[in-house]
Amino acid sequence: MGSKDKKDLEEIEIQLDGDTPLSKKELRRIKKGKITLEEIQKKKAKKLAKAAASGNEPKVSNESGESSEIKESKEIKDETTTTKRSDYGIWMGNLSFDTTRDEVSNFITSKSIPKIDKKEIARINLPTRGTKNKGFAYIDFFTEENLNSALKLTELELNGRKVLIKNSKSYEGRPEKSIGLTKTLSQNPPSRILFVGNLSFDTTSDLLKDHFKHCGEILKIRMATFEDTGKCKGFAFIDFKDLDGPTNALKDKSCKKLINRPLRLEFGEDRSQRKVIPKRSFDEINDDNNNSTPVENVQHNRGFQEKQDKSSFKRQQFNKPDQRMNSGIALANAQRQSAAIVKSTGKKVTFD
Repeated sequence: MGSKDKKDLEEIEIQLDGDTPLSKKELRRIKKGKITLEEIQKKKAKKLAKAAASGNEPKVSNESGESSEIKESKEIKDETTTTKRSDYGIWMGNLSFDTTRDEVSNFITSKSIPKIDKKEIARINLPTRGTKNKGFAYIDFFTEENLNSALKLTELELNGRKVLIKNSKSYEGRPEKSIGLTKTLSQNPPSRILFVGNLSFDTTSDLLKDHFKHCGEILKIRMATFEDTGKCKGFAFIDFKDLDGPTNALKDKSCKKLINRPLRLEFGEDRSQRKVIPKRSFDEINDDNNNSTPVENVQHNRGFQEKQDKSSFKRQQFNKPDQRMNSGIALANAQRQSAAIVKSTGKKVTFD
């Protein structure tokens, strides 16, 4: 090892009981001769004596560089913000939008039987929108007795409104969700066929079967494929045995993604439920025409004749043959004249 490596490995001794090191400013002043080391030590001793006489201990900074006062304030904030939900809570609804936290706590402590102290209220959560609350609040207690006494305050007035109080774990009275035939699940009418869109080109029918087999019994999978490669075109139809299969697939969140692609799921069209209009034979049409009244026949014939006259007029007007003579025929029938010089007859032609 070189001499430089040996210097790096030398241990540095620090005297913890010694005086605090001088700052750069103090060292600079000593270097310029404006102050001595003894004067600096005397000033520091005077500051420590004043602090001891007033009873204010100097702020001690921790390892992270924060003072003890800042650390204490942070601990208080953490205690207030990290209060956990209690198992004994109520939901208070139909509140006035101007109701405050203090009014809620005073309402509970003043009207509860047996009385609930403010210290027995674990938490009051009053959600707000801007400067006003949303009309409801969550209040948590430490004991079940306080919960039961708070539930008795329902239908009592607070700020001119009868409040509704329920157990925070009770969800009675909510409207029941439909079986999945609403527009939220699919815009198409319900059927036993499921349309699956936005598929990857690498999707196979076996992969679709494994993906949707827990929703219901699958009868058939019709997947559109390219003629040349045989790969998926990006959509498919899955025929289930009953209506529960597509409904379960639309409700299940795990079915809405395949090969890292979000799927588009809709109710497909069930061809078996189409209303087929029976075709009428030619004999039935003739029978209807023969059984019609004479007036109807006359009107029908008159209308047919009018149509025929109009069509013949159009043909005469637009399909009229061109009666002009061709230029070749006109020149062929013209009188032939010689190109020789005409002899003079001694007469002068004058024009007035």
